[in-house]
Amino acid sequence: MENKRKHLEFIQLTIIRMNVNSFLLKGWAITLVAALFALAAKDANPRYVMISYLVIPSFWILDGYFISIERRYRDLYDLVTKKDEVDIDYDMDHRKFAKEDRTWISRIFSSTPFIFYGTSIITTLIVMYLLNSPHNGK
Repeated sequence: MENKRKHLEFIQLTIIRMNVNSFLLKGWAITLVAALFALAAKDANPRYVMISYLVIPSFWILDGYFISIERRYRDLYDLVTKKDEVDIDYDMDHRKFAKEDRTWISRIFSSTPFIFYGTSIITTLIVMYLLNSPHNGK
């Protein structure tokens, strides 16, 4: 069972790394968008907010990629749990689990990233509206 346990540990560490990457991307996205909002409010220049329309989709796509890789490694983990000890080969190739629902495009529109980044885009639209509003003190 030692080989199987070690192989599962390798896979689990990779799953954790993909999850951490996804978490960090969300943190950086919020940090950059908040900084752009602060710059826009400080200088009353809505052009800074426009940059977030590039930042948010970029991070969204990267996040979808990491989530898709994580899902594939979860499939690999499930496969290894079903293997016998003698069949453990320490294979870490996730590409054989590239199914329709494991692509980065499908992961972009899965619930968590869609809600997170969709909310970020809606917030950006609201901030743009407020900055361009005639009641903002210009």
